[in-house]
Amino acid sequence: MAKLTNKISKRGDFLDHAIDRYADVFIVGGLALSAWCTYPMIGLLAVVGMLLTSYMGTQAQAIGYKRDYSGLLGRADRLVLMMIVPIVQHIFLIYNIQLPYLNLLSWVLVYFAVMGNLTAIQRFYSTLIWLRNDFKK
Repeated sequence: MAKLTNKISKRGDFLDHAIDRYADVFIVGGLALSAWCTYPMIGLLAVVGMLLTSYMGTQAQAIGYKRDYSGLLGRADRLVLMMIVPIVQHIFLIYNIQLPYLNLLSWVLVYFAVMGNLTAIQRFYSTLIWLRNDFKK
């Protein structure tokens, strides 16, 4: 909304990022603690990956680098999956469709955990490379 009305502020940006993190934790935490998730610990690892991904992006910006949105798993990807997967999981339960080892929701949380942490590492190294090149100047 701020961009549409041309009223962008640091306060608004801060609030936006803080509220987004709470939303991520509540949504993924809720899915992880639901009866549909086989192992809630997978959800914890997914939350860690999501929070570190966001942290690496904003920390890069805080030290003078660009706000880093790069990586394998962005917020938009997570939101789409978090909206679609519970519906598909419900359909799987109705028709008794089984996946190997884990159910669909648990597999998606594994994906979030792995890709989220890999994205955080990717952003970490991207910022380190920028720092090294900036230091050489």
